[in-house]
Amino acid sequence: MVLRLALIEIALFLAPFAIYAAWLWFTRGSAARSNWTAGPVYVLALVGLILTVIGFVLLASFGEAERGTYRPAEVRDGVLVPGRFE
Repeated sequence: MVLRLALIEIALFLAPFAIYAAWLWFTRGSAARSNWTAGPVYVLALVGLILTVIGFVLLASFGEAERGTYRPAEVRDGVLVPGRFE
């Protein structure tokens, strides 16, 4: 579940860069390095950060919440029993 949430946030950050690269490809025929000047990259990074923060807020607000009492991980008879909700 943590990996899924991390991948969602990474995708939200990288989405503006992918959209810009696609726009460059379709309008100029290539997404060459010369088209990636500092100005657009700063704006894309800012938009990516804003999308990531929005994603964190939405996942915290509407994400799947675990119900019940949390039982921390413990060692029983020499075997590690992972933490769980009961």
